[in-house]
Amino acid sequence: MSSKIEARVSHRFEVIPEQVYDTWLDPRQVRLWMAAALKSSGLSGDIARIEVDPRVGGKFFFSDMRGGMEAKHWGTYLELDRPRKIAFTWIVDESEEANPSRVTLTIEPESTGCVATIVHEMDAVWADYVARTEMGWARMLKQVGELLG
Repeated sequence: MSSKIEARVSHRFEVIPEQVYDTWLDPRQVRLWMAAALKSSGLSGDIARIEVDPRVGGKFFFSDMRGGMEAKHWGTYLELDRPRKIAFTWIVDESEEANPSRVTLTIEPESTGCVATIVHEMDAVWADYVARTEMGWARMLKQVGELLG
């Protein structure tokens, strides 16, 4: 069994936890914040597909166009506990199907909003990508915040 490492980021929101939670499972909203996150990283933000089956065991598929190629991200929802937690597998290549990363989004209420934390647990072979992974998730959380105002 291979060892695991974690990428971890948090973001504070001025909205209730339910709003943050729902934004991760509504395909229309996912398309908006994902496109904005991609653009903020210098990519085109040209979303090709967003598919969401928001139930435990349900699948999702997100893709965008990068230099004429489709960058694909997919997985399965493992836990859905509104408004506190969403856990899912995260796969970007067929070779990862047998040993996918696990991503857990937890949302904790605070007096005037909430704090969302993403923990991306991945195989230790990806250790060189932890900082890049944290930057990517941080951009996504920031854009969710922008969308929710």
